[in-house]
Amino acid sequence: MGKKDVDGQVQEVEAEIASGAAPQAKTAPDKTTAGTNKPVASADDPVAAEAVGAHPVADADIAAQLTLDLQRTKDQLLRQAAEFQNYRRRIEKERAEWVRRGQIQVIEPMLAVLDDFRRSLDMLEEQGDQQEAPGPAYLALKEGVELVFQNFSNALEKMGVEYIEAVGHPFDVHLHEAMMQMPAPEGTPPGTVLREIQRGYRLGDRVLRHSGVVVAA
Repeated sequence: MGKKDVDGQVQEVEAEIASGAAPQAKTAPDKTTAGTNKPVASADDPVAAEAVGAHPVADADIAAQLTLDLQRTKDQLLRQAAEFQNYRRRIEKERAEWVRRGQIQVIEPMLAVLDDFRRSLDMLEEQGDQQEAPGPAYLALKEGVELVFQNFSNALEKMGVEYIEAVGHPFDVHLHEAMMQMPAPEGTPPGTVLREIQRGYRLGDRVLRHSGVVVAA
């Protein structure tokens, strides 16, 4: 710039001052990012710096909260699934117990009928032994009673009813009922069941009726 130009500018300033107008200062360009209108955060402006850096922190907090909520939901679902499994097992167990109770209520009265059939067969056997030549009527009656007795026994077996072995076994208070005692024969240990007075039955691990037995003293 030449001396004449400087002198011209000085004269312009002096003329403005003389006229009472404030000289116009040239403003510096705004601090913006290249090619955009977004302001650039400055170290001297802490508010702007905090606004610019707040977004990553907020995103991290949201992600952590979502992860925590997901874990809580997963734990809740697992607890509900475990509770449902326990509920289902309990219902199945109760249902099986109801079925067994119903079977017992039906079977227990039938044991007395089974005893009557057995006694009838014993009486027929005794009568047959007393006759030299049993007639056709006797043989037909005996065959019919045996058939009914066998079918009845098979039906109970299909329902799970089992005969409790007693004779020759040690007396078991959980399976046997001592009706009387007799002196133990030679070579027989005391407490052995010598004779069976009434048959015992059980359904699975449930004793329907204890065996009435004679025990060696």
